Amino acid sequence: MTHTVKEKQKLLARVRRIRGQVEAIERALVAEAGCEPVLHLIAGARGAMAGLMAEIVEDHVRHHLVDPVAHPGALNEAGAEALLDLIRSYLR
Repeated sequence: MTHTVKEKQKLLARVRRIRGQVEAIERALVAEAGCEPVLHLIAGARGAMAGLMAEIVEDHVRHHLVDPVAHPGALNEAGAEALLDLIRSYLR
């Protein structure tokens, strides 16, 4: 079973919150809100999407690349942490 299936409810809850954020952007545009509030809404949605991406990438690395039971001799833990730090900084 993949990690996305194990964490399905948690991930779906995050996606639903992101959907709500995107709908808030749409409502703001329909209401002809100013640029600043719309940009704040967009930044929030972008951050939420990046957070979701980071979580799934991190779980993927931990479960499919460095799991010593499933993949003996794969990337070492220090290498995985360095990769994850790089990905986290990129997604911010």
